[in-house]
Amino acid sequence: MSQGILWPDEFVGRLAAGGRRVIRYDHRDTGRSGTVDFATDPYTWDDIKNDVYRVLAAHGLDSAHLVGHSAGGLLSQLIAVEAPERVRSLTVIASSPLGRGEGQVLLRALTGQPQPRGSLPEPEQEFVEFLRALMAAPPARDRPALIDSMIAEQRVLHGTGLPFDEDAARRLQERVYSRARDLSAASNHRLAAGVSPDFEPVDALHRVKAPTLVIEGSHEPVKPGHGALIAEQIPGARLMTVAGMGHTLPLETHQELADAILTHTAE
Repeated sequence: MSQGILWPDEFVGRLAAGGRRVIRYDHRDTGRSGTVDFATDPYTWDDIKNDVYRVLAAHGLDSAHLVGHSAGGLLSQLIAVEAPERVRSLTVIASSPLGRGEGQVLLRALTGQPQPRGSLPEPEQEFVEFLRALMAAPPARDRPALIDSMIAEQRVLHGTGLPFDEDAARRLQERVYSRARDLSAASNHRLAAGVSPDFEPVDALHRVKAPTLVIEGSHEPVKPGHGALIAEQIPGARLMTVAGMGHTLPLETHQELADAILTHTAE
């Protein structure tokens, strides 16, 4: 549900300065990408995943180093499973292991249902309570109110390990708002998940052949401990913990993240 600019300019600049050609893009129904009326033109998460192949083809690339964050990390895992020849290396940040039903874990947490034995760790309570309040609140009526809501969400996702820069968050969310053709269209991604609840293959990560780096923040509020589970299932994967990082990519982490990715993609 994110635009490409959620990969911060400063972070991308460090990768480019390190000699990498970096492609970031707006997912369908976000930013400057096209939007649809989901009721008349539905799609699935398999279609969102296939957009990655379309972006590669548009740039004339047979393969690439994939770096995915959160749901993007899930898509990257799936591509590494189904098309290993397309993935030179895999970097997964703040994500959940493929096929473990992270969405169902979140839904049970939101509704107060017990988690079955062997389920993924639940999100932090602060994040769960924020989502509950967000779903119960009336929609924001104007741009200032919506921007404030977006900043509040970013604050919770940021976690408690590093100071939260509200001015920087406001600049980012103002930019997100201004770039969007239809900001509400991003919610179509949730509808797409409902169309294809069995989108993720189960017990497939052992088939990943690409060199894999898994990155998780020490203060991850949404998928705490999920990174270690990914690294356990992918042969030869390395796990990196970034001190203070939550579910976002704050300025304080850019150098460490960029150095790790530059090293990983040089192998």
